[in-house]
Amino acid sequence: MNSKMKIAVDAMGGDNAPHDIVTGAVEATKVLDIEILLVGDPEKLKIELKKHNYSYDNLHLIPSEDVILESDKPALSLRQKPKASILVATSLVKKGLANASVTMGSTGAAMAAAAIILGVIKNVERPAIGGSILGLAPKTTIIDLGANIDCKPSQILNFAVIGHVYAKVFWNLQEPRIALLSVGSEENKGNKLVQEAKILLQDSPLNFIGNIEANELAKNIADVVVCDGFVGNIVMKLTEGLGTSIAEYLSEKLKGKLPQEELNHFSNEIYELNNVVEINGGGPILGVKGVSVVGHGRGNSKSVLNAIKSASQTVKSNYIEKLNQELSQIHTTFKSAD
Repeated sequence: MNSKMKIAVDAMGGDNAPHDIVTGAVEATKVLDIEILLVGDPEKLKIELKKHNYSYDNLHLIPSEDVILESDKPALSLRQKPKASILVATSLVKKGLANASVTMGSTGAAMAAAAIILGVIKNVERPAIGGSILGLAPKTTIIDLGANIDCKPSQILNFAVIGHVYAKVFWNLQEPRIALLSVGSEENKGNKLVQEAKILLQDSPLNFIGNIEANELAKNIADVVVCDGFVGNIVMKLTEGLGTSIAEYLSEKLKGKLPQEELNHFSNEIYELNNVVEINGGGPILGVKGVSVVGHGRGNSKSVLNAIKSASQTVKSNYIEKLNQELSQIHTTFKSAD
């Protein structure tokens, strides 16, 4: 029996699908000991695959019939497009035919598919997306990064618990420092959501260190920073945009003053420090009963490869099992604290 890890890849999602998705998936079969289940329009995928040399033993086509776009409403699309690539890929994980799924497509669709098809882990109120977005603070996890736009205070607490477990599992931190993103570090700063969430965090058994401002995110003050998905997504995209613009600005200003090779290296380093999500490929949806990795929509073939690596590492870490255990323990602690 073949015991290789199997990763289902949504080949139709993302700005550069299917070309870059196929290229990244083929490369993954060459550098990782895995099998790829490439989900999408068979005819389009065959055209792309003809451009590559690959092992038929490590890459298999799984047909799908539609694509959920960023402009589509996720919940409605799940009903209207039941054979869409992201749904087929996620279903392969649910059926045990794949160990994880990867998509560079609609974040909302990926979240909805994971929550509905895989199910939400017990004691998790809402799944979330989180991870590092700043190269200067690579182990500072920000959660949520866009999955939950409108939040209640209890959901902010839920993100803090998920982030606490994430930091323990991936960064081996026993008492992760939890901070709340706000417009000031003072006690009375923040809107109604922040004020009410702060009270819940203060009363929790988590290692809550108070508010943190956006200009402090790169200083390694906190291990987990929580916010609603609206704010988190804006922070992430502002960071990415600044990184791109600063890299271009410095490249132009220093042109002719540095050797071109050195200048290219310098500009790329600035870009990568501020585009961590794109460079890393993506990260797992936190709080669902299976590994589902969401990548950056504009990600290229290298990003796709890295997203597949992220999925593989998440499976190998037994993250879902550890998350279940940790959440159960934390939930018991919360009850005791009450």
